[in-house]
Amino acid sequence: MANVTLGGTPVETIGNLPTVGSKAPDFKLTGTDLTDKTHADYTDMRLVLNIFPSVDTGTCAQSIRTFNEKASQLDNTKVLCISKDLPFAMARFCGAEGIENVESLSDYKTGKFGTDYGLTFSTGAFETLLSRCIVVIDTDGTILHTEQVSEIADEPNYDAAIESLA
Repeated sequence: MANVTLGGTPVETIGNLPTVGSKAPDFKLTGTDLTDKTHADYTDMRLVLNIFPSVDTGTCAQSIRTFNEKASQLDNTKVLCISKDLPFAMARFCGAEGIENVESLSDYKTGKFGTDYGLTFSTGAFETLLSRCIVVIDTDGTILHTEQVSEIADEPNYDAAIESLA
C-alpha cells in the first residue's frame, strides 16, 4: 500500500501503482455519455491517465485544465481524466470550463479500476475515492511513467508525465 497525506495527515491506498515497464491493467470505465470505455477503445494510442479524487476540488479541477492545455500539443496521445465522480458532474465541469482536449471517465460503477491500479484510498476522509496519480501508457500497453502525488492537495508533475512520451 502507498502512504500519502491529506492535509498532512497520513492516509493509505489499497496497493501500489503498477511498475514502469509492466503492462497496464485493462480497464472498463464510464464516459460522460454513459457508454463503457475500455483500454481497447484506445488501441495504438498513447495514454496519459490523470487520476484524482473529485472534479469538485480545486487541485483536481486544475489538473484537468492543465492537461487540457497540454493535450492539444501531443501527437497520437489521449489524456483520460479519471475519478469516481458521476459522469454528469464531469460533463458539467468540462462544459462550463470549455474542456475539449481530454476525455473524462468514471470508476463509479464498480471501483475495479482503482482496485486494479492499486490507488483507491483505504483510510482517511477520501476513503474509497481514487488517489491523485498519473500513469502514462505507450501504444503497446507498457507503462512508461507513474506518479502518486504524496500530498493529495498538490498538483502532479505535468512536465515529467509529458517528457515520458518523448
